[in-house]
Amino acid sequence: MKRELELNANKVVSYLGKPAKEFTKADIVRYITENGIRMVNFMYPAGDGRLKTLNFVINNAAYLDAILSCGERVDGSSLFPFIEAGSSDLYVVPRFSSAFLDPFAQIPTLTMLCSFFNKDGEPLASAPRYTLLKACDAFEQVTGMQFEAMGELEYYVIAEDCGLFPATDQKGYHESAPYAKFNEFRTECMAYIAQAGGQIKYGHSEVGNFTIDGLIYEQNEIEFLPVAAAEAADQLVIAKWIIRNLAYRYGFDVTFAPKITAGKAGSGLHVHMRITKDGKNMMLENGVLSPTARKAIAGMMELAPSITAFGNTNPTSYFRLVPHQEAPTNICWGDRNRSVLVRVPLGWAAKSDMCRIANPLEDDSHYDTSQKQTVEMRSPDGSADVYELIAGLAVACRYGFELDNALEIAERTYVNVNIHLKENEAKLSQLAQLPDSCAASADCLERQRAVFESRGVFSPAMIDGILKLLRSYNDRTLREDIGSDQAKMLEIVHRYFHCG
Repeated sequence: MKRELELNANKVVSYLGKPAKEFTKADIVRYITENGIRMVNFMYPAGDGRLKTLNFVINNAAYLDAILSCGERVDGSSLFPFIEAGSSDLYVVPRFSSAFLDPFAQIPTLTMLCSFFNKDGEPLASAPRYTLLKACDAFEQVTGMQFEAMGELEYYVIAEDCGLFPATDQKGYHESAPYAKFNEFRTECMAYIAQAGGQIKYGHSEVGNFTIDGLIYEQNEIEFLPVAAAEAADQLVIAKWIIRNLAYRYGFDVTFAPKITAGKAGSGLHVHMRITKDGKNMMLENGVLSPTARKAIAGMMELAPSITAFGNTNPTSYFRLVPHQEAPTNICWGDRNRSVLVRVPLGWAAKSDMCRIANPLEDDSHYDTSQKQTVEMRSPDGSADVYELIAGLAVACRYGFELDNALEIAERTYVNVNIHLKENEAKLSQLAQLPDSCAASADCLERQRAVFESRGVFSPAMIDGILKLLRSYNDRTLREDIGSDQAKMLEIVHRYFHCG
């Protein structure tokens, strides 16, 4: 354990020699005192999904103790649309386990994420992260298992075209330099994200790449490892903050927007889920997908129309959810199938020892590959509030265990073909469609809101706020109105270019 902590990318973890989840106030004070830290930053996600920052100069030891113990007041009405100015004060209190050294600050600065509390000192019921915690608690109460998640964060880097080694249009998947131009930028982002506590699986260039008006648009992806769901959401919001800050330092532009231009790959925010019990992955049984996993999938099939209300939150989201763009349009699931809404990726369930086959000098590895199996929701995109989105997915997976006919639903919605090929039109016609606008998503959420509000997970105020926002776009017929008018579509794309 000691050796593992010494190698941890988070400098606070490696210095203190203990896992972040065990940090105490005394640990934070010790790190600050012994490492010349002069500033403390509190960060917290607001209603727009972005991290907000409150800066503190460390005046003296007593003041440091005060801010770490009591937190500070903030104006909730400026952070969340559902909080009125007449009763807007909130507390933000730091979570010591989230501490990391700010990689961008010139003055040595320790940053921590915060939780929101109301005037009575209770967790704010409508706070996105607290909603996610409630969703995970409800999941465990119903199933006796834990809900884990991880994100695939896709984004475009935009910079001037140097004219050398042009990439092949829409063929950027896992491309290497010099055809991929921003691999080093991505790996530097990954290093900073890891220093901030992010558990990264890997990074790579993605399919999308094109050049317009002398600018290169190159799609990249950073994928994380499965962790407790609230931690997964924390890692995603910190990652977006780091990618944007590093891009600004280099003079690049970055967007997580779901659509960039017509006919090119949009960016998603695929979320993988894993259900565990006492540390064991419950997604497989005897080498095949377990009834546990199928019940969770059934819940997502039933609530899929409403999940778009959390995961696809501006009009450009629905220009991505069209056929032939590796984005789902219908409510179905399948194995290793990128035309479906919920995909079951390869899970290393084969019996062969591939490591030994590739490396004949190796002994049998006996590696437990069952831990790797996940299921992936493919509709969300970078416009999502990741806490609300993952909370909605936790509710949906729990709902599958509350349905008497969950396994029948799973069987009925399973497909093993590309539903967008002409020869599969009959199968496609039998499948329900995802909503085609923010307005339609709002309608679906309103019809199914009782499920999300049950067990006190989503507050009625939060649901009302989401409905109000989605309907404010007035986009019910937008895709039809714009049709093939690329100029009008690009105007909308640029309006929401820096969403999330």
